[in-house]
Amino acid sequence: MTTRYERYADEIAELIRSQALRAGDRLPSVRQASASRGISPSTVFEAYYLLEARGLIEARARSGYYVKATMATPSWAPTMPRDATEVAISDLVFQVLGSSGRPDLVPLGSAFPSPALFPLATLARHLGQGMRALPPERLVQDLAPGNDDLRRQIVRRYGIDGIPVAPDEIVMTNGAMEALGLCLQAVTEPGDVVAVESPTFYAALQALERLKLRALEVPTDARDGVDLDALAGLLARHRVKACWFMPSFQNPLGALMPQAKRQALIDLLARHEVPLIEDDVYAELHADARKPLPAKAFDRAGLVMHCGSFSKCLAPGYRVGWVAAGRFAQRVERLRLMSSLSPALPSQQAVAVYLAEGGYDRHLRRLRRRLADSRRAMAAAVRQHFPVGTRVHEPQGGYLVWVELPPSVDALELHRRALVQGISVAPGPLFSPTAGFAHCIRLNHGHVDDPRIDGAVQTLGALAHAMA
Repeated sequence: MTTRYERYADEIAELIRSQALRAGDRLPSVRQASASRGISPSTVFEAYYLLEARGLIEARARSGYYVKATMATPSWAPTMPRDATEVAISDLVFQVLGSSGRPDLVPLGSAFPSPALFPLATLARHLGQGMRALPPERLVQDLAPGNDDLRRQIVRRYGIDGIPVAPDEIVMTNGAMEALGLCLQAVTEPGDVVAVESPTFYAALQALERLKLRALEVPTDARDGVDLDALAGLLARHRVKACWFMPSFQNPLGALMPQAKRQALIDLLARHEVPLIEDDVYAELHADARKPLPAKAFDRAGLVMHCGSFSKCLAPGYRVGWVAAGRFAQRVERLRLMSSLSPALPSQQAVAVYLAEGGYDRHLRRLRRRLADSRRAMAAAVRQHFPVGTRVHEPQGGYLVWVELPPSVDALELHRRALVQGISVAPGPLFSPTAGFAHCIRLNHGHVDDPRIDGAVQTLGALAHAMA
């Protein structure tokens, strides 16, 4: 349920979006807002803190709160949805990422945050301690379902968020990518149509390519996600077998689908009996005080397969993922047994012990603060150094920023020139089965301690200026 301060914050955000409030305008003082709206000063403060975290307003010492001076919010408007598309993206992905994986490069194109952000020494200690304490018989018993302690911890975290999930609905996997791929296999056959966001994460397109599925692009807004009207039209015209969406901090846009829109999405898919594969790997990296409820929270038909992972928020490289697979849990588990049998038990045990000791939420609070600071710094640097006409969306979570450059800037050519300067970027065509978004790039701000980042953004801006 939306709180009073969230409702007030949303009203102010809408005034900013519609430009009734413009960059530099002063917001009502806390006293004025409290008196005029009949709400407490603490409610006004909470609303302003929330708007500040979203990057919409800023506090000025001894002056009050002002609408933040930003570039225009991107309004992604791809061409009208085409028919379903055969996917052949992997050659481009391997070509771009193969040349971008050198350790000497500044990792603006990376899909991972800095490993220095995570408690790896503590996890390593739990890895040894946990395995020494594990009864030998558990090494065999836990193979099929996954580590029982970890599954209980995951179910507990769902319960804290008010989402009832049965333990036998949880299938442990080798990272979220295995979970997502197994979900696809569970509900599709080669040649089937799968709806994806446009733009979407290139690994989703690679999964469709591997399984010989066709992609149906759905226009997606950088602020609030999938266009539901467009999706409704596509569902009426096409036999869509599944949707693969990322409602929270979508990769690459960073979009955050509002709660009411998530409910509407689930209602729409339930009417058409279309499963949703919900990629929620960035859920814990929210800038606001509360974690956004997943679409899974509104599912009453068992159609949502909610995929999560500890790779982006706790344990990169441990490959500990899971899916709360709804009515498809047994099918997903059998597919996993036929492919990988089980994710590695030592990794699961280490994460389970870490969660049981109670330090996870404290770690997450520190991580969110650091990413929020680096997000603001990255967006400010792009605004300062990139050419006029550049649009940047500053998301409310995650560690990725999507940048729309002037149309004359070819993102693939910018990628090539940046490599010569020792910088990696992720060019827009990676995120579309039709090589769209040719003048867009995705930047990673999650390498917070890398002293090369500021200079790299400045260099990238100079390269873009030369092409604009």
